[in-house]
Formats: sequence, structure tokens, C-alpha cells
Amino acid sequence: MSVDSWEFYTDSEGKWRWRRIASNGRITGASSQGYANKSECIDNARRHGYQG
Repeated sequence: MSVDSWEFYTDSEGKWRWRRIASNGRITGASSQGYANKSECIDNARRHGYQG
């Protein structure tokens, strides 16, 4: 069983975003908006399957 990885980063406007990356390197999900706080970004990712 392969496990997707999750990346949290700031975009060009300084907002937090996430993306979900499959074991083959393909992006399988991403936040549709930026967040002012990293904790809000993580909360959104959890609603999309993040378990970290």
C-alpha cells in the first residue's frame, strides 16, 4: 500500500496552501484557496484526508 505525501507551503502572496502528492509524484489534490494561518490550512487539509 502506497501512502500519499502532503506538502504545506506559502504561495506568492504569502498565504498557506497544501497539496497532496501520490507515490508516483502526481498531484492528486490541492487547496483551492490560500490561508492566512498555517493551522487553518492544516484544518482544511484534514477535511480532505490529511491525517498528520
